[in-house]
Amino acid sequence: MNLDKIHSVYFVGIGGIGMSALARWFKHNGRAVSGYDKTRTVLTDQLAEEGISISFEDTLDAIDKSIKASTEGVLVVYTPAIPSSHIGLNWLKDNKYQVLKRSEVLGVITENMKSVAVAGTHGKTTTSSMIVHLLKTAGIDCTGFLGGISANYETNMVLNDKPGSIAVIEADEFDRSFLTLHPDVAVVTAADADHLDIYGDKDALKESFRDFIKQIKRDGHLFVKNDLSQELVGKTILGHTGYSLTEGGVRSENLRIEGSAFVFDYRNGSRDIDGIQLNVPGYHNVENMLAAIAVCRSLGADDESLKKGVRSYKGVKRRFEYIIKSEEITFIDDYAHHPVEIESLLRSARDLYPNKKITAVFQPHLFTRTRDFAEGFSRSLSLADEVILLDIYPARELPIEGITSDMLLDGINTDKKIKTSKENLIDQINEWTPEVLLTIGAGDIDKLVEPIKNALS
Repeated sequence: MNLDKIHSVYFVGIGGIGMSALARWFKHNGRAVSGYDKTRTVLTDQLAEEGISISFEDTLDAIDKSIKASTEGVLVVYTPAIPSSHIGLNWLKDNKYQVLKRSEVLGVITENMKSVAVAGTHGKTTTSSMIVHLLKTAGIDCTGFLGGISANYETNMVLNDKPGSIAVIEADEFDRSFLTLHPDVAVVTAADADHLDIYGDKDALKESFRDFIKQIKRDGHLFVKNDLSQELVGKTILGHTGYSLTEGGVRSENLRIEGSAFVFDYRNGSRDIDGIQLNVPGYHNVENMLAAIAVCRSLGADDESLKKGVRSYKGVKRRFEYIIKSEEITFIDDYAHHPVEIESLLRSARDLYPNKKITAVFQPHLFTRTRDFAEGFSRSLSLADEVILLDIYPARELPIEGITSDMLLDGINTDKKIKTSKENLIDQINEWTPEVLLTIGAGDIDKLVEPIKNALS
């Protein structure tokens, strides 16, 4: 595909976090951009304010007239989350438009750029946003295609200042999307079992990560979570570095909590950095930052700029995001939707607030994920003192008989646990008078954050 010949781009599913980043990139680069999404959200409203036309009806009349006028110079981008019955997408395919998945387009955009691709079943959005911010702070120009809204830049598409910048890409393993990329530098943060509706089992998922690693350019470098190094890399790649909190070629020392910040020393065996302060809490975020520092050093960032960048890093929306932080109550919102992520989140909250009661509100995401990891969800949620469960958010799935959030309740080992509706949630929260409240999940639980904040305030 020759991008220079594309004058108009139509997005089917434009409101998705990855799709909207691409839409913003094309708009920034002078193309006419329009699209469809099922639901109006804050993000679609922002895109509309930026001059992007969006329809919310799946009809042929809703497609921009300029798109329907001719196939010449028009690119159609879609997300795999769109159902096969979608009227508009099927019409565009039937009429021989150039139709590509989001991941394929991302591969085309970045194939001639120096690129950093961050993959992993957890941590890729945060690590990608960290790399972008550290590079920007060090004066190294980059473009960031992020899977979340950076709190530093208030966007998921961090734009470059000049042509030829480094591309930082969140490389998604869902639907094997990351296999369209050929990065110069790559990070693999985790490879826990997930997306088993796509892969079938954990071994197939890990094989896909091995395939991704093989696509790193010959003179490139891989930074990989230390405990995955042997399993995913073996002896096939010489240019790789393991990292973790305590082990590997890159690690931390003297890690401690000071106030609500995490302070640590960076160690890599040659050039060390002491007294780094990360103001976004969580041991998992320290580990993500170790990888980000290592990547940015390899791209020429100096140590003082790195320390400054870490200190000024504000995180990603819905990743340990403080909504209320007062003496009376702390309210944190987080996107965690896998047992490993929830465990890490609750352990960090417990270490930050050891003498406070922790109340977790969890909305499971996907029927298949709830079915496949029910025991793990119950075990990780047991780290809270109180648990409120909401119904499963189906996303792209149809219901599965017998699979509900109720099946998690029995396995949760805490005295206070309950299943409730979104309509009754605020009353339930008020009844339990939480001290540290966490809303957790990747569905539409984020729409409840503002009402809960108002009720608690």
